[in-house]
Formats: sequence, structure tokens, C-alpha cells
Amino acid sequence: MSDTRTTDLARAILDAYAASDREAAERLIAADFHFSSPLDNRLDRASYFSICWPNSKIIEGYDIEHLLAAEDKAVVTYVGRFRSGKRVRNTEVMTCRDGQIVEVEVYFGWSVPHDVPPGRHTDPA
Repeated sequence: MSDTRTTDLARAILDAYAASDREAAERLIAADFHFSSPLDNRLDRASYFSICWPNSKIIEGYDIEHLLAAEDKAVVTYVGRFRSGKRVRNTEVMTCRDGQIVEVEVYFGWSVPHDVPPGRHTDPA
């Protein structure tokens, strides 16, 4: 798969999620899809749509900061904009095959603006 096609798929799934366009997402996500995040360990396609997809209703959109592709992988860092006004920075690694997304790994970032003052550290405990 070309790097351009891989980045197109990454953009398309983010657009579908922000638009709550499940029909588009269903076309983009492969039957053997798996989804992982700090809260989810390799959810299958049906579980992803059941557990994660409903959150699309609270997303307003994404501001892509970095989008890189090599072969079948796309890595995208974005600021997600919630309808509530909250903003967060996340990174996703997407694996693509035959024009569909077969795996997504999400790495949660921080709030925007950052909760910790510049040059400071906070203990999560």
C-alpha cells in the first residue's frame, strides 16, 4: 500500500469519527480489526463499534499535527476537539491492509492547554 493511501485512510477514519458517520467507518475498518488504548486491549471490530464508537457523538473534530506513513503504518498525532470545548493531544498508530484499517493503537496524551505548568512535574498519585 502506498504511503499516500495509508495517510488517506488515517484522515478518512478521523473524519468519519468526527462526523459520527458509522457507514463510512464500517467501510474503512476491516473485518479482522483490533483496537487498543490504555483502556482497551485488542477489542475486536464488534466490540470497538459497541464500546468506542458512541463517543464519536462528543467529538467535534481533529487538528492533525503530525501524520507520517511508511508501508502499511500511519502514525498520527492530533488535538482532538470535544463539543464541550475540551481539547486533548493523542497519537495513534494505524495498520492498513488492502485499503482498510486492520489495527489501531491509541496513546492518550495530555489536555490542551497542558495541566502542568511549563518546566514542572506532577506526581499522578
